[in-house]
Amino acid sequence: MEKSMTILYEVYDNLYVNLTNRCPCACTFCLRQTMDEMNHSGSLWLKREPTVEEVKEEFRKFDKDGTLCTKYKEVVFCGFGEPTERLEELLQIAGFVKEQYGLPVRVNTNGLSDLIHGKPTAPMFAGYVDMISISLNTPDKEEYYKLTKSKFGEESFDALLKFAQEVKEYVPKVVLTTVETTISKEEEAECMEICRRIGVNYRIRPWEE
Repeated sequence: MEKSMTILYEVYDNLYVNLTNRCPCACTFCLRQTMDEMNHSGSLWLKREPTVEEVKEEFRKFDKDGTLCTKYKEVVFCGFGEPTERLEELLQIAGFVKEQYGLPVRVNTNGLSDLIHGKPTAPMFAGYVDMISISLNTPDKEEYYKLTKSKFGEESFDALLKFAQEVKEYVPKVVLTTVETTISKEEEAECMEICRRIGVNYRIRPWEE
């Protein structure tokens, strides 16, 4: 494995999986536009996408002292790309994590998995993922497109909400998020109402420099 390829990295008490650099969005606020690492992770820009076996081997390296299952609170699929771009691989690795280490699995996503794969994907997450965190960003469809520049166009916003509503039937916890200070209190209230309507949680994330 290339030394400069960061596949797993630590943030606080969690272990993050950097599975791909592909993403259908080009968000104006994306951290990868201004930095190449997180929490001293080393560069999260991949020379190539790691295989499932390579990711498993990285987990084994992190578990060399046999304490991985107690050292981390959860495993999070979130790197410099949209993790559901590699959904099949994500689920294989999530199954491995749960079987080998018994840790909860979270996926941080833009919620556009259905558009990426051209089919309903919510049922695929059943039994593999404990929490899905979806970036809502704004309560407004047009503003969402301006912010994310999704290659799927304005239909992305409705697809995100549809995915969130469907995946809650298969994943124990689904959260839609916005970032504090980036929208008004009135818009936050609108986001909360959207979440109430579709039956998921709402979280205002802290701003990260």
